[in-house]
This record gives sequence, C-alpha cells and structure tokens, in this order.
Amino acid sequence: MRSLQRLFEPLLRAPEIKSAFLGPFDVNGQPYTLPRFTFCASQSPDPIRLGIFGAIHGDEPAGALGLVQFLLELAMQPEWASGYHIHAYPVCNPTGFEDNTRFSRRGRDLNREFWKASPEPEVQILEAELATQHFAGLIQLHADDTSDGLYGFVRGHTLTENLLRPALAEAGKILPRNINPAIDGFAARDGIIYKHYEGVLAAPREIEPLPFEIIFETPHGAPMELQVRALMAALRTIMIEYRLLLAFAQNI
Repeated sequence: MRSLQRLFEPLLRAPEIKSAFLGPFDVNGQPYTLPRFTFCASQSPDPIRLGIFGAIHGDEPAGALGLVQFLLELAMQPEWASGYHIHAYPVCNPTGFEDNTRFSRRGRDLNREFWKASPEPEVQILEAELATQHFAGLIQLHADDTSDGLYGFVRGHTLTENLLRPALAEAGKILPRNINPAIDGFAARDGIIYKHYEGVLAAPREIEPLPFEIIFETPHGAPMELQVRALMAALRTIMIEYRLLLAFAQNI
C-alpha cells in the first residue's frame, strides 16, 4: 500500500507551503481527508489563483509526485510563482492512490462524477473548492496507459490552446508527444483534444468568467522520473505563458 504520509512529509516540513486537510470523510470505517497545499509568492492584493489537481485516478502516481516536486521547487525559487496563488491537490483519490487503483475504494471512477449530484465525498469536497476558490485556471495531471506520448485536453477559456501548445513543446523535450489523429477515442491535432468526457473535474458552468482548463497527460509506461520532469516543465510553461497573455491583454 502506498503511503500518503510519506508523500506529503516534505511539503509539511516546508514553512513556505501552507497545508489544509479537507473533510474528514469515512471509507469503510477509516477516516480520510483531501490534502490541499497552497503557495503564494506574490504581494499583490489580487494574485492569479491557480488550481492544480493530481491522482484523481489512484493508479496514476506521476501527477501526485510531480505536483509535490513542483511545490518544493517553487518554495526554493519563489520568483517562478510571481503573481500567483497556487492551490495544489496532489491526491484527489486517496484510497485509490493507496491501493494503486483507478477507482476509489468505493469502486467509483471519481473523474466521471462531477456536477452530477454525486454522493462521493471526494467529489463533493472538490466541487466546493471549484465553486468557491475563484480559480483563473485549472490543471489536471494524468497518465494514460494507452498512449506512448504526451497530449492534453483544452476547454473553458478561449486562450487555453495558447497555454497547452507551448507546454507540450517544452515537455516534449523530455518525452515524445502523441501526434496521432485520434487519441483516447477523440479526434486530436498536434497532441491537443478539444472535447472531453462527461463528469470530469471542471469548473461549474455558471461561473463567470470561466477559467482556462487543461488536462495534461503523460504516457503511463514512461519512466516515472521522466513523467515527473515533463509535468514540472509543463506547469512552469503554463504559468509563464498565462502571465504573458495577461500582460499582453492589459496593454491592448
């Protein structure tokens, strides 16, 4: 069984990173929480609020590992997060992560349950965060065992493709990109998919303005170290590009 405590221990030792454990909820008589770690290097009264989510499928640990390493990197080099307030949820499916299963211990694919009045406590907790934290952007980290390369889904903000494309290019220096015309059952172009499954983690449709939403996928069969490095490169690039887009828009 994977250890959540061992995964989070470096974050809990970093004074620059704030922690909260949302819940609790009960699974088969055992108490669980959803961890949220926040990092803010900005003195701005209105920083860019970014939500990053990993391991909603428990058998995809690269997202959790990559997000932990990314937060530790930001704590060491806070200038990379200038202007941002990062809300990180490294393990959105704690029982699945412990058991190394896609589904939660209740047997549910949590990433098909959002905004469907789901009774699953993990989904309810995350829906509350998505509805109240006023995120400018949402990034999900996944690993696909049917793909031999990087790819991603875009939705929400009309400029989202302009964030994913350079992220794929930068991460593509570490792992190859999937350039097939069909990926995961969807039409794709240059590793970008414009449709999505129903019930995935996403902002509620009534929120205005809609955040940009990216689902970034690494190839599950690639070495874990390379998946983690690719995810970190993608996250850095998305943050840089979004900051540039905002600066450009303000100067128009």
